[in-house]
Parts: sequence; structure tokens; C-alpha cells
Amino acid sequence: MTAEKKIGIAGIGNYILADEGFGVHVVHYLQEHYDFPDNVDIQDVGTAGIFMGPFLENCDLIFVIDVVDIEGEPGSFHFFELDDVKAGNFQLRMSPHQLGLLEILEVSKLRGATPGDIEFYTVIPKVLEEGIELSDVVGHRKVEVAEMILGRLTELGVEYTQKN
Repeated sequence: MTAEKKIGIAGIGNYILADEGFGVHVVHYLQEHYDFPDNVDIQDVGTAGIFMGPFLENCDLIFVIDVVDIEGEPGSFHFFELDDVKAGNFQLRMSPHQLGLLEILEVSKLRGATPGDIEFYTVIPKVLEEGIELSDVVGHRKVEVAEMILGRLTELGVEYTQKN
């Protein structure tokens, strides 16, 4: 993949339900601390559902940042590719958004406009109650996951700059 490909970074989640908003917190961090070239589209998609379609259809590669509902330690990081999610090789339910995202991708496929690849950067939530702050264990992952995304962009030849 070259730096000219369109890359989407999607923060998914409900910002007012504590850890459920993890993906949104990560994209806000990236937007606040870095400038990206025009071929990188960073979106706080929240719980946009079907309205994510145009964003997904316009990207060659998508990084999805979200929480995941699997067994494990709250705050632990888990990486998946789209094939992992579709294959169902493990018990996975991407927060309340997985079904919606997979359905949107199917609709996009019918329209002949799907991203080339999707990578999921996820953490297991600890707190899913009303509130805009991340729990300590999930909050500690925000910068770490943002740096993973930055590392992938570097691998892909994307040049970004840190804001002053």
C-alpha cells in the first residue's frame, strides 16, 4: 500500500457511556495532537450505524477503534482483522456495533464500494455506565492504541506531524 491510498480511522462508541466511548477518545486524541495528510480521514463515527457507509466506501484501508465484548481482563488490548470477525473463529461481539458494521459492509459490497482491508484495534471495557471519563485501566490504553495507529501509518509510508 502506498501513502496515496485513502486511509480511514474510525472511532466507534458511545462517548457518554464511559469505556464504551474508547474509540471516540482515541480519535479525539489523534486529532488534538497530530496533523495528517489529506489521504487520512479521521472520524468520530460514534454510534452512526448506516451513516458510516459513505466513510467506509471512500477508504482503501480502515482502522476501527472500539471496545470488544469477549472474555478477558478489562483494559486488555485485542487486534483483529475483518476475516477474523467474519469467520467467527472465536466468540466475539464487537460492542453493540459489530452487527451494524458488518451489515453496512455488506450493503457497500452490493454497491461495489468496499474498503480493501479493515483492522480492528479493541480493548475490553471495564465500565459501561453513564459518564464521559474512561476507567483507569481503559484510559491507560488510549495513547498506546493511538501510537499503534501512528506506527501502522508510518509502515504504510504516511507522513504526519505532531502539533505544537
